[in-house]
Amino acid sequence: MDESKLDDAVKTIERISFSSLTSKKFVDYYQKNGIPVVVTGLVQECDWNLDYLCQKLGEQEFLARFYGRERYNQDKRKWKSIGSGVEAKTIRFTDYANLLRNQEAQKNDIYLAKCSIKNTLLANTKSLTSFGEQLGLKKPISDLNLWIGPAGHVESLHYDTGDGTLIQLHGSKKILLFPPSQLYNVYPFPIYTHLLYGLKLRSWFSQVYPENPDLKTFPKFEEALLHKYEVILNPGEVLYIPAGWWHEVTALGTEMVCSVNRFWRVYPTSRAVFSWSRWRNYLGFFCALPYTLLSIGIAIFSSDRQQKIRKILQML
Repeated sequence: MDESKLDDAVKTIERISFSSLTSKKFVDYYQKNGIPVVVTGLVQECDWNLDYLCQKLGEQEFLARFYGRERYNQDKRKWKSIGSGVEAKTIRFTDYANLLRNQEAQKNDIYLAKCSIKNTLLANTKSLTSFGEQLGLKKPISDLNLWIGPAGHVESLHYDTGDGTLIQLHGSKKILLFPPSQLYNVYPFPIYTHLLYGLKLRSWFSQVYPENPDLKTFPKFEEALLHKYEVILNPGEVLYIPAGWWHEVTALGTEMVCSVNRFWRVYPTSRAVFSWSRWRNYLGFFCALPYTLLSIGIAIFSSDRQQKIRKILQML
């Protein structure tokens, strides 16, 4: 397909100011229909730059993922880990801040991902504790999770089983999205992957590099490109990502980028029940059980039991 036609086909996500949005409108139009949207003007007083984060998080420990830059030169089908399955190490936040400042985090793609802020001084940030209620979102199914990393980091194309909200707090991110209808056109990892790798590899991740696809190997991805959405998320903006929507997130700029996300119960229930994408995830988790239980058993009898179990729990 002609590249200019593909560029023309890229769709943009609607932006709407919170001042012109009611919770009823958000639920009735966006949530019930599973339509992504960027809400502006909802989170205003936050700028979580590195100095502020060091002040609030100090010596607290988090799990940092060590992705490594070399993986992005490989065929994804050769990967042995992805997402929460990537090698992770416990690190004090001040030490991680130093890795960001001296560019080591960027050089080796070290990312602080999916870290709960529940027991930190950031937990009571007013706009973060109230935004869900203001939008009409109910029943969170996760904590508020912190995502901090160097510019250039990519969270590979995947989807989630819950409705998600991504709040940008410092720097900007580019998000590519594909609707749930493109499930097989984006070539997810096969479900049987979980039998071999547990949750280190995941069937809800795509095998394709959406920015540089190999259309000879993945020819149906050309159809998916006709349904691609793209949005730049700036500080103070909130992106609502309905369950099942594929998304790839890239940190922009030249410095540290910070976001917080939270997952919510899918509403209405019918949208959850009739989603094959969600059932496909559950089947993947079921297939991962033998590997995961074996990993837990090995961890219990290891010398660094707590850290290994913590890593397994974060994967779950």
